[in-house]
Amino acid sequence: MQSSIWHSAPDLQQINLLNNNTLGQTLGINFIEIGNDFIVATMPVDERTKQPFGLLHGGANVALAETLGSVASLLVVNSELFIGVGIEINANHIKAVFDGQVKGVCKPLNIIGKNHVWEIKIYNDQNELTCISRFTCSIIPKNKFKL
Repeated sequence: MQSSIWHSAPDLQQINLLNNNTLGQTLGINFIEIGNDFIVATMPVDERTKQPFGLLHGGANVALAETLGSVASLLVVNSELFIGVGIEINANHIKAVFDGQVKGVCKPLNIIGKNHVWEIKIYNDQNELTCISRFTCSIIPKNKFKL
């Protein structure tokens, strides 16, 4: 059995509370699954996330990817002492999505040291790959971050 990458046992309800009063809440991002080395969230394709031509906005894909990667980094470190801040993200939009919801699956490429690198694959309701993103998160001491 594979051991978990998470610092402590993650709780979906607590993780979803992190979205309160954030862009994640505005976009309807909902964390639905956590495995030993991955985290999954969904986002609706609706008036909040579409661009003027009626398809999912590329920026909404990026917001989903960065939300997943940021939360994943937070779960890997001791969140009492450290916080992760995004320093780079890219995305390749592969297939248009017009309705339903998308599902992002976030897995680590590197979680050793001060920079975490995550791969986020986004799928439509037919489980077709619609976007792939890579996100880099810098881990800094929480006491040096002004909240």
